[in-house]
Amino acid sequence: MPSPTGEPLIDPSYPTSSSIHSPTPPRSPHYQTQHHHSYSGAAVELQDLGTHNQNEPRYKKRVEYRNRAASDAPESAHLLRTFSFSTDRDSSSDTDPQMSKRNAKTPKEQNGQANSSATMNNILEHRRRHGSIDLSSPTGQAASLMQRPSFTLDDAVPELDKDGEGQSKGFSELSKKDQRNFLLLVLLYFLQGIPMGLAMGSVPFLLKKADASYSAIGVFSLAAYPYSLKLFWSPIVDAVWSPKVGRRKSWILPIQTVSGFSMLWLGSVVNKIMSSAAERDGSGIWDFTFWWFALVFLCATQDIAVDGWALTLLSQENLPFASTAQTVGLTGGQFLSHTVFLAFNSVDFTNKWFRSASAPGETGLMNLDSYLTFWGWAYLAVTLGLALMKREERTKEREGIMEVYQTMWGILKLPNIQTFIVIHLIAKIGFQTNDGVTSLKLLAKGFSQEDLALTILIDFPIEMSLGYYIGKWCQTYPPMHIWSMAFVGRLAAAGFAQFVVSIFPAGGTTTWYLVLVICEHVLSTFMNTVMFVAVSAFHAKISDPVIGGTYMTLLATVSNLGGTFPRYFVLRFVDYFTVATCEPPTKAPANLKSELVTQAFSCALEADRHRCEAGGGSCHVQTDGYYVMNILCIIIGVVTFYGYIKPAVNKIQALPLRAWRLS
Repeated sequence: MPSPTGEPLIDPSYPTSSSIHSPTPPRSPHYQTQHHHSYSGAAVELQDLGTHNQNEPRYKKRVEYRNRAASDAPESAHLLRTFSFSTDRDSSSDTDPQMSKRNAKTPKEQNGQANSSATMNNILEHRRRHGSIDLSSPTGQAASLMQRPSFTLDDAVPELDKDGEGQSKGFSELSKKDQRNFLLLVLLYFLQGIPMGLAMGSVPFLLKKADASYSAIGVFSLAAYPYSLKLFWSPIVDAVWSPKVGRRKSWILPIQTVSGFSMLWLGSVVNKIMSSAAERDGSGIWDFTFWWFALVFLCATQDIAVDGWALTLLSQENLPFASTAQTVGLTGGQFLSHTVFLAFNSVDFTNKWFRSASAPGETGLMNLDSYLTFWGWAYLAVTLGLALMKREERTKEREGIMEVYQTMWGILKLPNIQTFIVIHLIAKIGFQTNDGVTSLKLLAKGFSQEDLALTILIDFPIEMSLGYYIGKWCQTYPPMHIWSMAFVGRLAAAGFAQFVVSIFPAGGTTTWYLVLVICEHVLSTFMNTVMFVAVSAFHAKISDPVIGGTYMTLLATVSNLGGTFPRYFVLRFVDYFTVATCEPPTKAPANLKSELVTQAFSCALEADRHRCEAGGGSCHVQTDGYYVMNILCIIIGVVTFYGYIKPAVNKIQALPLRAWRLS
C-alpha cells in the first residue's frame, strides 16, 4: 500500500513479526477488552499506521522510527520512516471541516475494520512502543524478545514515584460554589458520624462500665457491620431515584428523616435495654445490638448516597477535597459522640470542672438518652433545610438495578480491584487489639473515666486540624505512599500502647503516666487518621464518576470490612487467652457485698471478677489475653505488610487511571 508520498511502506520481502516471533500468547481478558483487537507484530501496526496517514494528512504529534542499520538490513528501510498521525480526531475535525467530511466518507478496509484515527488512537493509547524495534536487525529484535520472561509488548509497571504529584490548595482558594458544597458535605458526613461514634465508641465503654464481658462487647461490635455490608444494596441506591427530587436527595432526605425519628425513639428506651444487655447471662445483648444495627444500617445507606454526590458536587480539579470533607465530617461527628460525650457523661469529670465542690452531682452533664433525643431533632432540622434550600443538578442518566449489579460485578473482576480488596481485608488486622481493647484495659486497671475523657478531649482538636492538612498532603504526594508510612507508624503505636498498659502504676494514675497515656492516644489516632484520609483520597482518585456511588461504596465497604470483621474474634480471643483464678479469703471479711467465696473459680470474665471481689476473694491473673492478642496481631501486621501489602500498594499506586476503568 503506498504512503502519502507514493512510496511503498512495507516491502513484501520483509519478514513479518510472525516469522520472527514465537506465536503471541493470549492476552489477559482485561487487556483484550480494552483493545478489542489483537495485533501480533510490528509490521501490522506500521501497515495500519500508514493507512491512517493516507486518510488524515493533518497531525499534531510525531512518532519516529529511525533507521539505525540501513546498510545491514536495507530491506527494512521502508519500515523505518517518519510517520505522522492525528492524536485528537475531535480537535482536528473542529479545525478542518473539509477533513471531517473526508473522514466521514472514508470506506472500510477489506477486513471490515473501520479505517478511522479513533481506532488507531485507542490502540496507541494502551500500547507502549517496545525497545526491540530500535535494534539493528530482525535477528536482534527476536533475540531481545526471547530474553524476556514473557512475550508481551507491555513494559513493566514503573516504580512508585515518591515525588510530588501536584500543588495543594487551601479552602480559601476554592471557588465559592465548591466552598459551599464542601461545607455541605462536611455537614452530611458529620451527621453520619454521630450514631457511628456512639455505636463504635461510647456504647462499648458504657457496657464495660456496666460490667459487660469482652465477649458481650464483641457481640455488640456486630452493630457496625452494615458499614461493611453496604455494597450489597448500594446498586439499588445508585439505580432507584426520583428525577423530581434528585438522584442523591431521593435517598438522603428519607433516610435522614427515618434516622431522626429512630434516634428519638431509641433515646426513650435506651437505658432500659442497655441495663438488660449488661446482665451476666448476656441474653439482652442481642436485642440491644439489633436496634443499633438498624440505626447504623440507615447511616450506611445515607453514606452511599453522600459518597456518590461528593463526586459531582465538587469540580474535577477539587475532587481530592471530597476525602477531606469525609475526614473532617466523620471525624468530627465520631469524636463528638465518642470523646466529648464520654467526657461530659463522666460524673467525676463533670463534678471537677463544671460543679462546685460543695454541690456535686450524681450524673454527668450528658446522658445517652438525652444525647440521642437532641440529635434526633437535629437530624430532622437539617433534613428540612436540605429539602428547601439545596437543589440537586438534574441528570437523565439511569440504569436498571441489574445493570448496576452487573457493573459492580465487572468492577470486582478487575485484577487491580481484586488486589486492592485483599489489601483492605488484611491491612487492619495488626491494629485490632490496640484499637478495640487498649482503652478498655486501661479502665479495667484503674485508669479513671475522668482521665480518659481528658485524654480524648486533648486529642480532639489535634485530630480535627490534622485531618484538613493530611488532605492537602494527599494532593501533593501519592496518597498510598502516605498510607504505607502511616501503616508502619500505626504498628509502632500498637506496640507502644502495650508498653503503656504494662507499666500502669500500682498506686494509681500519676501525672507522668497521664501524660504518657495522652501521647500514646494521640499517636494511635493520628496514624489512624492519616491512613483513613490517604486511602479515601485514593478511592476518590480512581473511582469512575459515571458509576461513582457504586465504585466508592465498593472500595469503602471492603475498607470498613477489614476493620470490623476481625474485631469480634479479637475480643473473643482476649477472653479466651486470659487465665485468672479467684482465690477465696482465709477468713470472712466484715463488709461482704455478695455471697462469700468459698472455693476457687475462674474470674477471667469481668462479671466473674466483680463477683469474686464482692465475695471477699481476690482475682489473680496468670495470663492476660490482651498482651497475647496484641503481640499476635502486630506480628501478623508486620509479616503481611512487608510480604504482600507494601509491594502490592507500590504497584497499584503507579497504575494509570484507565487500569481502574471498565471498558
